[in-house]
Amino acid sequence: MTLAGFLAPACVYGVITLLHLVLPARTVDGYVTDPATQKPYRYRLNGMIVYVTTVALWLFACSSGWLAWDFFWATRWEGLSGACVLGLLFTLGVVLPAARGANGLLADFFLGRVENPQWLAGRVDAKMWLYLVGATMLGLNLYSFAMHHRLTFPEDPSPGVALYVGLFTFFLCEYLFFERVHLYTYDFFAERVGFKLGWGCLVFYPYFYGIGLWSVADMPNPHTPVATLAFAAILFFSGWLLARGANMQKYLFKRDPHAKFLGLFIPKALTDGDQKLLVSGFWGVARHVNYLGEFSMAIGLTLALGHPDHLAPWLYPLFYVALLVPRQIDDDRRCARKYGALWTAYVERVPYRIVPGVY
Repeated sequence: MTLAGFLAPACVYGVITLLHLVLPARTVDGYVTDPATQKPYRYRLNGMIVYVTTVALWLFACSSGWLAWDFFWATRWEGLSGACVLGLLFTLGVVLPAARGANGLLADFFLGRVENPQWLAGRVDAKMWLYLVGATMLGLNLYSFAMHHRLTFPEDPSPGVALYVGLFTFFLCEYLFFERVHLYTYDFFAERVGFKLGWGCLVFYPYFYGIGLWSVADMPNPHTPVATLAFAAILFFSGWLLARGANMQKYLFKRDPHAKFLGLFIPKALTDGDQKLLVSGFWGVARHVNYLGEFSMAIGLTLALGHPDHLAPWLYPLFYVALLVPRQIDDDRRCARKYGALWTAYVERVPYRIVPGVY
């Protein structure tokens, strides 16, 4: 069991990679330009079908008796250890062969040296592959953890666990369904591939994002009031509307600055004659209002579990604060360098960074 658990992440990531290569995919242009060709990077996108197929294979293996329903729970520590080794090996394999950066080895190791590596003649993009394997492994962990809870408390399972897994499944499937939109986000045009992204997606994403369920799956039903569960779901979907709406509006504006958002809202932008910044809709409320949506979803997920007095489930929303506030600061600096006086005008027009009226 120990060795099987340790090797489980490598097996799962291998299956996901194979499915990504052989299943049908749509090939699209991204937002980031390849400096070697001066053309947009091309991406093969089939995350949704890969996710569904992987989960179907897991269901088949469990229902056939080949795999215990709670295998990933029973071997969660071994799996985490195996994923850590894979994350380190991946980081070293991507960073060491590339040309050294100007900030030293530690910075290169953590942040990476290469911005947008692609392999197998472009069939596999490093960033899209990392997000795909991380999301899929997270889904399998969540389903296995939930099954452990149900097997442990068959007479009185917590509806909050079911709600939590349902909301997280929506989160993962929605992300993979809108893969193309994420090609226009910060990760692709501002980050390189190193420990932060590689280890983060292979280890932190699949094993930490579900920390809430990890910490309470073996606890009995807290009998959370229905009103609290409903509030958690409303908060989650309100955050989703905010995050997805903002990202979709930005995506549409970058593809066509004159297109109406949702076919109704005419975009308004500041321009210096060369560059444009969107200042209407979501992007007229706060400069990173999509991050507020991420915070709301994370809090909704935590409340769904019904253990507000336990610290561990709150680590997930706290992580988002620790991740996105520094990212907002860094992105504002990057935009100030890129847009100059135009960014200054935008900041005057939209003074709040994430939370309207507060920050």
